Amino acid sequence: MGLKAMGGGAGESRVEKLKSSMSRSKMKLWMIRATTSVLLWTCVVQLTALGDMWGPRVLKGWPSCFSQESSVNNAISVPSVPPLVLPPKRVYKNNGYLMVSCNGGLNQMRAAICDMVAIARYLNVTLIVPELDKTSFWADPSEFRDIFNVDHFITSLRDEVRILKELPPRLKRRVELGRVYSMPPISWSDISYYRDQILPLIQKYKVVHLNRTDARLANNGQPLEIQKLRCRVNFSALRFTSQIEELGRRVIKLLRQNGHFLVLHLRYEMDMLAFSGCTQGCNNEEVEELTRMRYAYPWWKEKIINSELKRKDGLCPLTPEETALTLRSLEIDPSFQIYIAAGEIYGGERRMASLAKAYPKLVRKETLLESTDLRFFQNHSSQMAALDYLVSRESDIFVPTYDGNMAKVVEGHRRFLGFKKTILLDRKQLVNLIDQYNIGSLTWDEFSSAVKKTHADRMGRPSKRVVIPDRPKEEDYFYANPEECLLPSDESLSST
Repeated sequence: MGLKAMGGGAGESRVEKLKSSMSRSKMKLWMIRATTSVLLWTCVVQLTALGDMWGPRVLKGWPSCFSQESSVNNAISVPSVPPLVLPPKRVYKNNGYLMVSCNGGLNQMRAAICDMVAIARYLNVTLIVPELDKTSFWADPSEFRDIFNVDHFITSLRDEVRILKELPPRLKRRVELGRVYSMPPISWSDISYYRDQILPLIQKYKVVHLNRTDARLANNGQPLEIQKLRCRVNFSALRFTSQIEELGRRVIKLLRQNGHFLVLHLRYEMDMLAFSGCTQGCNNEEVEELTRMRYAYPWWKEKIINSELKRKDGLCPLTPEETALTLRSLEIDPSFQIYIAAGEIYGGERRMASLAKAYPKLVRKETLLESTDLRFFQNHSSQMAALDYLVSRESDIFVPTYDGNMAKVVEGHRRFLGFKKTILLDRKQLVNLIDQYNIGSLTWDEFSSAVKKTHADRMGRPSKRVVIPDRPKEEDYFYANPEECLLPSDESLSST
């Protein structure tokens, strides 16, 4: 019994000790947990207090790398993107809706879009995103959004004019049923024509459709704010799609890697020759083919054309052979890359032989890029022209062989970018000098000297637009020399 009592007492003592030990262990565990919690909360508070650099990472669940070096690396790898700042919307009483269908090639339509934005702004109407020409000779099915960044176009101009992608449903249905007033505005009209003649029609019918837009706003005599808005649309609001812009940057980079480059806008495609009737250097079969083509298209009204007389008057594009002589006479470095901004040259390699011999580094977008790069551009002449536009704009020298719409619009854009060198060929003087050289009346040195003298003041420097009242087709084009929008130059303006 005594042993049991002793054993029982010892057991009770051990139980008490065990209980006491467990109590102390729980107390230590609680103290550790409490201390850890305090430390963690202190860390959180301290990290949050560090501000923008650490706080957002803790709160947003970013990887919280607890070293200064890592935080710097993260800051570099995740650059901040500035928020897009849109201009405030212009608030005005809407007088109605203006629909426009552009006609012609890319750059003719580009200028027309600029005009229509300015007109819509002046009339306080809502402009519907312009429709592009799909029925011309080129038959390009591209929509506005396929060539231009439509969202940038709309938002960048919202402080001037309201632009919608389509009409409101009720009016859209009315147009689909054919109940819309459609008309071509008068060419080269003053802005007052649109105020006095077009605005009342818009107010009456709510929607007016202008079905032709080429050269429908006068070059000169317009309010300064109208001229500046035409420039703003052209140089800022009309951006090409990201796909076109990216491909353009790639072409320019490839060219820059190999040194300087000159863009030659060589207007010697089949349609150009058929339309103009210029057949210098063509054989009899080619002359007949071009003539048949001219007669096949009813909108080419001039059918009987004297090619030689037209050439003598400087109204024909230079041939590839004439172009080679001209570039050589101007002492363009033979090592320059010559980028051909044009469609397929009529006559192919046979007609390009003399130019290729004088300038071996002839390139085109088709030779610089893989066929897969251009697969989405095939049969889309306006998108191909957009690519050539970007390269032409950025070239060291730009030389158009004919004063078409692309030549003029690119010339104006290069003036806006700081009067980049653009050689404006005097074709009437050139063909006369070339003919004298070819028959031996001039030596090479005499010929070269005369060509350089003729073009000394035709390099795209500051000048005043030539104004010819009542003959707008013969005066300088606004988009070739938008002088109202150009920064003052150290050189004084001179008359051309």
